[in-house]
Formats: sequence, C-alpha cells, structure tokens
Amino acid sequence: MAQFQRFAQPLGSRTAIASVFAVLGVGAYCARSSLLPTTYAESNEPRKMFSGVGFTSLRVHSVKMVNHDTKRLVFEFPDPEAVSGLSLTSSLLTFSRPQGSWLPAVRPYTPISDLAQPGFVELMVKQYPNGKSSTHLHLLAPGDSLTFITALKGFPWKANQFSQVYLIAGGAGITPIYQLVRGILDNPNDKTKINLVFGVNTEQDLLLREEFDEYKRRFPDRFNYIYTISHSAENSLVRKGRVTEELLREVVKDASDKETKVFVCGPPAMEQSLVGSRASPGILTNLGFAKEQIYQF
Repeated sequence: MAQFQRFAQPLGSRTAIASVFAVLGVGAYCARSSLLPTTYAESNEPRKMFSGVGFTSLRVHSVKMVNHDTKRLVFEFPDPEAVSGLSLTSSLLTFSRPQGSWLPAVRPYTPISDLAQPGFVELMVKQYPNGKSSTHLHLLAPGDSLTFITALKGFPWKANQFSQVYLIAGGAGITPIYQLVRGILDNPNDKTKINLVFGVNTEQDLLLREEFDEYKRRFPDRFNYIYTISHSAENSLVRKGRVTEELLREVVKDASDKETKVFVCGPPAMEQSLVGSRASPGILTNLGFAKEQIYQF
C-alpha cells in the first residue's frame, strides 16, 4: 500500500503480493525466534498485539449482521489491557483455512474500531460469492478463532499535515476511509477538514451510516459527506448515480491546493476511472489533482 506513484492493480494481485511477503516474513520470524533468546523489558505501557510478524490467534467475541452480505466481527485480545498497536490507515493480514480448500487464504482487512481501544479489535467483512476468506469469516461464531499474521501499514498520517482531505470510497472500500475519518476527528489536536464521497449499489450498502451521521452532528464545520446510490428506491432521499466526474466537480473546490490530499478505495473499476493509467488520465487528473496528491489504499 504505497502512495500513488503506482497505478491501480487488481485486488487479487495486490493481495497475492502481500501474501507472498507475509509468508516469507513469518518464516524469517520463526527462524529468528528459534535462534535468539527471548527477553522481556519491564514497561508500564500496555502490550501491543500487532507489533511484529508472527501468527496471533484471536477469539471471536461477537458477531453482528449489518446487511445481506456484511458482518461486523469483534475479536478479543487474551490480555484485556492490551491494545492493537496499529497506526492510522493500517490493515491486518489474516490467515485462514476455508472449508474444502487445499490452500490457506491470506487476506487483509481494515479494523473499524478505535485503534487505541484496549481488549478488542473489530473488522467489517463483506462476503463475496467466490471469496474463500470472506466466506470463512462469515461462518465464524463467538468462541471461534481467526489467525492474524501481521499489520500492514498504509499512509503515514500526521495530524494537520493537510488543510483538507477528499475521501472517495466505493462499497466495502469504506473501511480504511472510515478508519481515517475516525482517527482524524477523534484526535482533538487534528483540525483537518474532511470531504467524503461514498458510492454504493443500494441504500442498504451504506455501511457505517450511523457513525458518519454522528460525526457530522459533532463536527458540522469540518466533516461533509455525499452518498450516491446506483440502484435506489423511488422513495429514497439519497442521491442516485455513480461516483462521476460531474459529481466530484460539485465537491472539489481547489484541486491545485498543495495542502489537499485525496484518498481512494473501492472496486478496481472505480479506482481505475478515478486514478487512470499511464496511457489514460483519470477523473482526478481531469479535476486538477497532481499524482503526488492521490493515495490509493
């Protein structure tokens, strides 16, 4: 997950690359652990659950169905005082053995819980028709366990690094976007303004809607959002349509402002249209954003 000097890659290829490095990292970790003595330094700081590379098994504490294909799963730490140790915009690489599959599934998921909250970490997982990992996670019940390999760091966020950010999400790509929104607005020292555009298929797919509404209530001058739905009901009050250049021109005020950053996360086709390629510029380029202003999760 690097800043947009790269161009959009299919999710499968990105995951495969992450998986290879994770497996190599786990092997190196195990070898190192077997050769070097383990020492523990006394500290008053809480234990960090995801501070290195190595298998960590966490038990499912609770499961909540959000809509027809999405669940929220809360995992409990063995030490109730421990914290995740994750930095803002990080994800967790999971390792599972889906039923009927010869090979394990290795997939990253972005926590939506407060990263500093002790005792727990929460994931929001959308189940895909042929998704081995997501199907396995949807079968988990309280008391079951899931293995985590390591944390994957994203953008190195610093409070007030930008005067404002534009966050563009599609579908389940809202999870890293929400983590960033939460991290900014829950930090009393961070005054960054946020503009969110969230596109989904149906109104039921507007994940984390209550949470965003609450942030809008608390920060009316700093947090703005637009929802847009591809297939809306006749009586829906939510805007109908996709995330288009026309829509974004209504939202973006000054793309040339170097104190502005754009974060994108969504289906490959959506990211491709926004970011473009070496051969064809995307919507964000047409709006005036420079490459260094754009970051893809």
